[in-house]
Amino acid sequence: MEPITATADAEEFTCNAYLVPGEAPTLVDAGTMPGVDDVVADALDDAGVDGLDRVVLTHQHHDHVGELDAVLDRFDATLYANAAHPRRDVAIGDGDEVLVGGEPCEVVETPGHADDHVALVGEERLYSGDVVVYNDGAFDDGSFGRTDMAGQSRETLIESLHALLDRLPDTVEAMYPGHGDVYRASDGPDTVREVIERATERAERREPKYPDE
Repeated sequence: MEPITATADAEEFTCNAYLVPGEAPTLVDAGTMPGVDDVVADALDDAGVDGLDRVVLTHQHHDHVGELDAVLDRFDATLYANAAHPRRDVAIGDGDEVLVGGEPCEVVETPGHADDHVALVGEERLYSGDVVVYNDGAFDDGSFGRTDMAGQSRETLIESLHALLDRLPDTVEAMYPGHGDVYRASDGPDTVREVIERATERAERREPKYPDE
């Protein structure tokens, strides 16, 4: 089954939290939408899936973990995270493999937007978090994570984008970003690689992403 955006009906700012059914039902990020645990429970029931196996965090900015406790309290799920967290069960780092739904994904450390940021790279899907998105109000067909806040680095993010491109299989057909729309190569003019390359080129201009930066 295709990943389900559990936060699709959010009325306040949050990230995209993806429920991925399969051998190991997975929630990629938890978001900040109140009641996201109910959405996950209903979606699991609809899919005929018995419980949530794991939660995998791309990074621990508040918009990605605000409802994490509610999700973990609701389900007996294992928490995978790069950085330390009081409820982390499994530490993940660069080169590790994590099963996301039914797809083995390589963990690629992609700091710059956040020190603990990781992307999850499968053969068919990329869960890119905030390092690269398709549209976010700044650019419509390939954008990059913001780097204008304390602790962020444009130069580090550019290095991360190149690392992601180096390790991206040509078979990846869809990108599931932390914000904005999912991008599927079958629906658009570009491959996922081309979208990331465009985002990288824009980041490398080193111009402010937003006018007020």
